[in-house]
Amino acid sequence: MAFKLPELGFEYDALEPHIDAKTMETHHSKHHAAYLKKFNAAIENTELDQKTPATIFSKVSAYSDAIRNNGGGFYNHALFWQFLTPQQNETLDPKLADAINQYFGTFEKFKEEFSDAAAKQFGSGWAWLVKKSNKELVITSTPNQDNPLMDINPVKGTPILCLDVWEHAYYLKYQNRRPDYIKAFWNVVNWRKVAELYNN
Repeated sequence: MAFKLPELGFEYDALEPHIDAKTMETHHSKHHAAYLKKFNAAIENTELDQKTPATIFSKVSAYSDAIRNNGGGFYNHALFWQFLTPQQNETLDPKLADAINQYFGTFEKFKEEFSDAAAKQFGSGWAWLVKKSNKELVITSTPNQDNPLMDINPVKGTPILCLDVWEHAYYLKYQNRRPDYIKAFWNVVNWRKVAELYNN
């Protein structure tokens, strides 16, 4: 059961000027596709080729770095695309808004804390908003292609928002200005998807 490259749901230039078309095209058709190809190769003809990424990640410490890195790269990007939208909408689902206020004080403080986690992630990695098993919301970051579903991650839970802070996600437009890229990200967040994952 080979995994497939998901469609974005929008054109490569749809997020302009916040994320440029060339970055989106390269990120999706080259970087994501490469992780997918290597992940499929790593699990082909093994007991893992019929399992979901979440199931694999729950015991990822038992598997090879090729599975951890490329499986994470495939899954993280497939999730990330769902959090991007050209449709501007910062109206939050009431339940999500209440939870954000409960755990972070205000929506603005949440954005500040998430942005800080993304900016301070050393080297390549991701920032995450995670719903823990007790329904608590927490912000964390991971190196490389790790994620909160992996058994090796100190903060575990269901990702309901993520931001890719690998340089390939922003360097063509923002060069070394990661904070500018993070600021731009808030203009294209698909809050409907965040709410859907939170409520499920």
